Parts: sequence; structure tokens; C-alpha cells
Amino acid sequence: MLVDSHCHLDFPELRSDLAGLLARMADNGVTHALTISTTLAGFPGVLEVARSRPNLWCTAGVHPDERGDGREASEEELAGLAADPKVVAIGETGLDYFRVEGDTEWQRERFRRHIRAARACGKPLVIHTREAAADTLRILEEEGAREVGGVMHCFTESLEVAQAAMRLGFHISFSGIVTFKNALALKEVARAVPLERMLVETDSPYLAPVPHRGRTNEPAYVRHVAEEIARLKGVAPEAVAEATTRNFFALFAGASPAA
Repeated sequence: MLVDSHCHLDFPELRSDLAGLLARMADNGVTHALTISTTLAGFPGVLEVARSRPNLWCTAGVHPDERGDGREASEEELAGLAADPKVVAIGETGLDYFRVEGDTEWQRERFRRHIRAARACGKPLVIHTREAAADTLRILEEEGAREVGGVMHCFTESLEVAQAAMRLGFHISFSGIVTFKNALALKEVARAVPLERMLVETDSPYLAPVPHRGRTNEPAYVRHVAEEIARLKGVAPEAVAEATTRNFFALFAGASPAA
């Protein structure tokens, strides 16, 4: 039993074959998935996918470098979207300085609103951070994010960042990147992060793991992420599956393993 803790099932390359995708999940022991909101305009589609199957859930939020909607969601709006029982978290949110030039204060303000919304509705956060780890951790601390916790998704930072996030009550989620041959530093982080603080994900349709690298990613492939972590830690793949599934349902309390 495995859970894909972060995927984008509303994206056209996945939604166009949702029935086939779900069948391949089942064939690979992937029983549940969390599909992630990235824009306000796209949220209804995310929610529709989550409502279509009992073993799917979703989040409500706006990606840190997304500016296509032309407006910012208020804390009240985000908390209102999260009131739906299929919405189990706020996000993905955070900071991404990789593609952004000039003033980035708008990102930090958006991030703060998401954290406040999460605290208001009592749901955890799904955090995206890229080239912004120090500011991400600082704002999580300043805004009291430890009150709700969450997950650092698609983690690619240092062990020191992982440890700081865990001290704030966050889980660390590994994607297909951990299977890449050149991801040596990340493999060491995966060895060090305790299983009881770990999740696994695909971030599909992106970042397909070995042996599917270069193809469209999908939730069934999260099995390869779990197998690589098991190899790195010297444990059985079943141990990784059991721990990460247990962690998922403990963190995202609105989701049920019986679904």
C-alpha cells in the first residue's frame, strides 16, 4: 500500500486518461493520491478530480511563482475553499526565487496568507521551496506554521534544511529525483531522514523516476521512489510503504485509508 502524496491529476496529460492511470496505480500497489492545486482558476478542476474517486483528495492554494490569475486569494477565500471535505491541505505554497526577477515581496506576502489560512482552517501546508530555503523557514517560523505542520514537497535541499523543517513539525517528501544517478547529495539526505518523518510523491506529470525518466510521470511510478529509499536505507520496500502511508494519513487527517 503506497500513497502518492503530490501529483497534478487535473493537468491534461494525466486527466485525459484518468481511468487508465487509476488502474495502473492499483496494479503497482498505489492505493491513494493527493492532487495539488496551483491556481485559483484551476481549483474547480482539481476539486472535480478529487470528488470523482473516493481514494483521491486535493489541496487549495496558489503556486508561489504563479501569476496568471491576475489577483491574490485572501486568507478567508483560501480557508473557504479548504472547507470542502475533499480538501485536506493548503498549498502548494511557499517561495520560488528560481524564475522570478526583481522584487519578490509579493511571494512572501502570498506565502504568509496561505499559512494564516491553514491555521484558520486547521489543515496542514504543502510547501514548495526553490532557491529560497532560508526565507521559507523564517516565514514558517514567524507565522506559527508549526501549529498545523505539513510537508516539504519534492525535497531537494540540504540535510540541515530538512532538520530545520522537521523541528517545525514538517515531513520531508521525496520525488523521483532521488532515483537520479547524479542526485548524490539528495540520496544522503534520504538516508538520514527518519522514516517516521517521510512521505513519497511523483509530482507527476513531471520528474519521472528511473526507469521511466524522460517520460510523462504518473502516480503508479511512486513505487520506484519508495524502492530507491528502501535501497538507500537498507530496509524492505514494504517498510517504506507502510511508514510513508501511515505518515500520510496521520498528517492529512481529512483523508481516510478506508476510502
